[in-house]
Amino acid sequence: MLRPLLLPDQDFADLSIPAAKESVKTRDMKKTEPHKKDTTKISDILVEEEDTLLAWLLARLPGKSRSTVKAVLKDSQVMVDGRAITQFDHPLVPGQRVRVYWQRTAAPREHFGLNIVHEDDEIIIIDKPSGLLTIATDKEKRKTAYAILSDYVKKEDPDNKIFIVHRLDRETSGLLMFARNEKVKQQIQETWETTISERTYVAVVEGQVEPPEGTITSWLTESKALIVYSSQNSQHGKKSVTHYKKIRENSDFSLLQLNLDTGRKHQIRVHMQEIDHPVVGDKKYGSTLNPLRRLGLHAQVLVFTHPKTGRLCRFETSIPKSFLRIFQTKEK
Repeated sequence: MLRPLLLPDQDFADLSIPAAKESVKTRDMKKTEPHKKDTTKISDILVEEEDTLLAWLLARLPGKSRSTVKAVLKDSQVMVDGRAITQFDHPLVPGQRVRVYWQRTAAPREHFGLNIVHEDDEIIIIDKPSGLLTIATDKEKRKTAYAILSDYVKKEDPDNKIFIVHRLDRETSGLLMFARNEKVKQQIQETWETTISERTYVAVVEGQVEPPEGTITSWLTESKALIVYSSQNSQHGKKSVTHYKKIRENSDFSLLQLNLDTGRKHQIRVHMQEIDHPVVGDKKYGSTLNPLRRLGLHAQVLVFTHPKTGRLCRFETSIPKSFLRIFQTKEK
């Protein structure tokens, strides 16, 4: 059964500072302006037990006064898994990472236009914007998520590399994982079905979807023209399963939450075409409307077992504001 998604008012905050290697660590991070000598202190802490945020911070930062900790919370200088949190009683669960930026100008926003949601010694997770390729093609070599992250890690050490674990289409936004070494990449890819616990997307599709929730199962195959086709013949392609649930609608569009049992190329896009509700902006798979001026598909939730620690990690971004805006004036 699909769990209902929250519809937050703010977009997911991003993070572009490397994670600390220890569970509790304060690092000196150099500012981008080389002529300035000041450094910014950042406390980086791994959550190991359930608690509420303020109480947890006070217990683990004995050198900081209660008023100081409350002040950085109020000023959005505390991030939980990359998201700025101001709620004193925000619940924490094991495996989350908390960063406290002790100077207001310290909290990073992006790196070369790319939001880094999480980074540690094994993986990097980004919130990829729509319009950015995951990896280079014959026509585009440099403006890719891979190229930007590769440049980023090499600034720390010229020998650093990153490796692609999975991909998102150019026009799909959302959570995308990269590995920091080839061993981790292979480990995740080879154990994908057991390592990845949840991949949840949201999509704006044409029309009012009925029934409001269901499961689409078919076999997908790709043509020489790079178009993916769906068939009910189990001999024609790879089995693909998509679960959907409608969470908003108006007279023209539906907002769907989608969970994947399989991760085939263009799976959601093809399955939405199959039920006659194509993703908006997806001309390749039957859409005739483009109210967002982009593909209406966003990878919102990624849950997986960490390849090194074995902990269950959960990352979530907000539904893009442009997706929600469509339903504000014409809600059914």
